[in-house]
Amino acid sequence: MSEKKKFVYILTNIKNTVLYTGVTSNLVKRVYEHKNKEVPGFTEKYNLHKLIYYEIYEDMINAIIREKQIKGWLRSKKISLIEKDNPDWKDLYNSII
Repeated sequence: MSEKKKFVYILTNIKNTVLYTGVTSNLVKRVYEHKNKEVPGFTEKYNLHKLIYYEIYEDMINAIIREKQIKGWLRSKKISLIEKDNPDWKDLYNSII
């Protein structure tokens, strides 16, 4: 994954009950940090380490705009977004490393 790209991503827990939307310039590193509980806070507290969705952007401004847009959605709309590309909610981490 190019380090010049920016990413909006969604994580969940093993039971797919909690969703977290974030933004980063290094998706592999950031998901690794979540998986290894190196990021204190919400994702650590709720064991959110399964990468189920991501989008790629050329610049951080558009990535942040999209992150805020997704965060404002109802859970049902987020689920539709996820299931469009990942209907089985598989962990996508291995496909990006």
